Amino acid sequence: MADRLRTVIATRGFAREIGLEVGGQYTSYVPWTGDRIITTLVATEPGKLDAHPFVFPIVGAVPYKGFFDRSLAERQAEKFRDQGFDVCLTPVSAYSTLGFFDDPVSAPMLRASQGRLVETLIHEFVHATFFVENEPGFNEGAALFIGQEASVLFFIEIPEKAQRRRQEVQDARLLAEFLLEFQRQLQVLYAEEDDVAERRLRRKLAEQDARSELAELPFSAYDAKKLAASLKLNDACLALRGTYAEDLPIFERALAANQEDLKALIGALRAAAESEEARKSFLEADRLRSGPSEVE
Repeated sequence: MADRLRTVIATRGFAREIGLEVGGQYTSYVPWTGDRIITTLVATEPGKLDAHPFVFPIVGAVPYKGFFDRSLAERQAEKFRDQGFDVCLTPVSAYSTLGFFDDPVSAPMLRASQGRLVETLIHEFVHATFFVENEPGFNEGAALFIGQEASVLFFIEIPEKAQRRRQEVQDARLLAEFLLEFQRQLQVLYAEEDDVAERRLRRKLAEQDARSELAELPFSAYDAKKLAASLKLNDACLALRGTYAEDLPIFERALAANQEDLKALIGALRAAAESEEARKSFLEADRLRSGPSEVE
């Protein structure tokens, strides 16, 4: 544990160096029992891959709801199931109050690998640095991307660790790309098939094919066959993953446009978060960068 706590301290300093707000975040410790701090609930209507929105003050509409009480999350999930919704319940080891309070380090966070711990901390520092109301894709995509990139850069002076972390990030992005494509395939299926029974059958077959393809993906750090057997591929879980991953290519191109300077990218994203007009300008710049094939 002492080693992990030293990593937390070092990550706070690193986050500050790359332009993130750290405040008093993660300067205290909570010996939380179990594998999670919160349980996240996502729900989708039958035949849809857009998450049911939950509306809160300050953050606006988000596609998930977190519960500190796991049993309460499960009861809420059952209510959604009774209404015909598909449901995804996910354990989460960290959370952010967007800098309003000094969030603590928890025991579940410290059980992660060192690289994953750094990524999680940076992810939450991003949320405390900028957060746009009613824009979950922008918020979560930016936090995911910056957390991944920063967790590689953190180990830059230890080449073997940096290389291993880069492999893990590349695997995560390959998986995200694959799942987004599967999500798009299901959207086409749902759009063209009105018969509920036939839709369920076709979806079941599509998932079987997806798992077979997933088992053959050329991962470097992940075990493709284990992922193919265990990964949740129901609609609600796909919707959750899509929220985090759909905009990753935008942030990759923006990082390249900033000469791979992560601090510069963070500055650009902070500026983009300031207003709707600024975000439009950011996205327009990406549209121009992405080339004619994506503009048409």
